[in-house]
Amino acid sequence: LGALVADHLVRIWNIRHLLLVSRGGPDTPGAKELLAKLADLGAEARIEAVDVTDGAAVHDLIAGIDPAHPLTGVVHAAGVLDDAVVNSQTPERLARVWGPKATAAAHLHTATAHLRLSMYVMFSSAAGVMGSPGQANYAAANAYCDALAVHRQAMGLPAVSVAWGLWADASGMTGHLDDADLARMSRSGIAAMSGARALGLMDAACWHGAPQPAAVQLDLRALAARPADTLPALLRTLLDNGTTPRRTAATGVPAAGLVAQLTAVPAEGRHRILLTLVRTQAAAVLGHTDAGAVSGDTPFKDLGFDSLTAVELRNRLAAATGLRLPATVVFRHPTPSAIAAELRERLCPDQADTSAPVFGELERLEAAMAGLGADDETRGRLAKRLEALVWRLNDGTPAEDTGEHRATVDDGALDSASDDELFEFIDRELPS
Repeated sequence: LGALVADHLVRIWNIRHLLLVSRGGPDTPGAKELLAKLADLGAEARIEAVDVTDGAAVHDLIAGIDPAHPLTGVVHAAGVLDDAVVNSQTPERLARVWGPKATAAAHLHTATAHLRLSMYVMFSSAAGVMGSPGQANYAAANAYCDALAVHRQAMGLPAVSVAWGLWADASGMTGHLDDADLARMSRSGIAAMSGARALGLMDAACWHGAPQPAAVQLDLRALAARPADTLPALLRTLLDNGTTPRRTAATGVPAAGLVAQLTAVPAEGRHRILLTLVRTQAAAVLGHTDAGAVSGDTPFKDLGFDSLTAVELRNRLAAATGLRLPATVVFRHPTPSAIAAELRERLCPDQADTSAPVFGELERLEAAMAGLGADDETRGRLAKRLEALVWRLNDGTPAEDTGEHRATVDDGALDSASDDELFEFIDRELPS
């Protein structure tokens, strides 16, 4: 982006002397071509290799500027990414991202605070304003730049920290994004803006004077299609017209119809329905149009999932099922089939078998009956009571609904009962 900004400053701002700084300096790919292009536009530019995370190096850089062409403005556009979900962030990852963005901004501020600058522009990110999955470290570094802009203005110094959305032009930070990454970002409601539009917004930000404006190309249709719970709070307010009810994720409401569909089919059918759901959502996250591109037994890692796409899949499944799913659900359940099994267990868990104690009592009763004599009267009384038991079973009326009291039976009582005691138990428990 530095090359685009340099070209813009020469063409639009009529700047004729530029000092371009990067870690690679003149050896940076494209550096010679850029210098030649700026020279053709009538500008004198030079490129220095400086580590802007080194305070002493930055101080020497500023002090070494030719007094004949004093420094009148700073544009700090450096930055690197090291994306990972929060529980995978480390001090090293934070430092790697913090240095080129926040530390460098602080060093440039210190080294130029005594100069009469007309502009001090920092390239921040919408990640620091709205949040961005997997970019907690990057969001923090950019939030520092936003705060530094406010601090400088409070000191009477010029400053603006522009929270950028996605530029369509590939840069050192976004050049690695493939079609699936860009599709994911598009679904998030953040569209790419052309370099020309972005540079025009930079001009507008400088002229406006607010310390921390945001320059983001929003796709309102894509945002409106997302569950409200998955939107940053800032965008929820923007899209809420107060009249249209919006489905929210993980509230239980979206799951009602799904649960009814699941309970109407056997267990095998439930798994098949949920597996189709997982495969369809996973295919959408990866940019496929057909769920057949996602095998139910292929690990997510082999399908191409990373921490960011895993979070997006979690959000989609949460919206579809109404369940509150952890951010690590994809890593804890490594295949679509495994996630489907987890969803089935949570949406329609297997009912506990309450019949086991009843059958245990029946087995003991059967053993006791085997010891009865051949007396016809005894067998007749027993048959009568058992018929009453069958009648009550078919009737389905719980004992508590009839107001009857049922005493607890000792497990060994039936085994040692005499004939009279057995009939007394049947008379008590199964009245005619």
